[in-house]
Amino acid sequence: MIQEFKTFIARGNVIDLAVGIIIGAAFTAIVNSLVVDLINPILGLMTGGIDFTDKYVVLSGTVADGASLAAARDSGAAIFAYGAFAMAVLNFLIVAWAVFLLVKGVNRLQRTVKREEEAKEAVAPTGPSQEELLAQIRDLLADRANPV
Repeated sequence: MIQEFKTFIARGNVIDLAVGIIIGAAFTAIVNSLVVDLINPILGLMTGGIDFTDKYVVLSGTVADGASLAAARDSGAAIFAYGAFAMAVLNFLIVAWAVFLLVKGVNRLQRTVKREEEAKEAVAPTGPSQEELLAQIRDLLADRANPV
């Protein structure tokens, strides 16, 4: 059983998956920081600091007027938290846009590197053809056979 486990773990797929998850977690931190630390403050300036997170409607139960969403949830009342949902959708769209831009930039960089490599390959000098090499060998053998 231990040998089977070692074989399973040593497969390339498992290792690749683990690396992908680790890189994904690090990438998530970068994207979240981009959204929270850079994009959201700019949007807050442009919208005058509007935040819908605490907007809700009480469906049943009692909640003090002007209570925050957390206080309304803690009161046990049934609430329809449309503001939190709207902000979650907005944050998703911002994150999706940021990831799109990052992927687009990486793809552009990869295309540039590929074009440069192709240009280097095109410029690389080609050696003699097979026929030219065979002709040179023939001439060398002929010169050996007929010393002057």
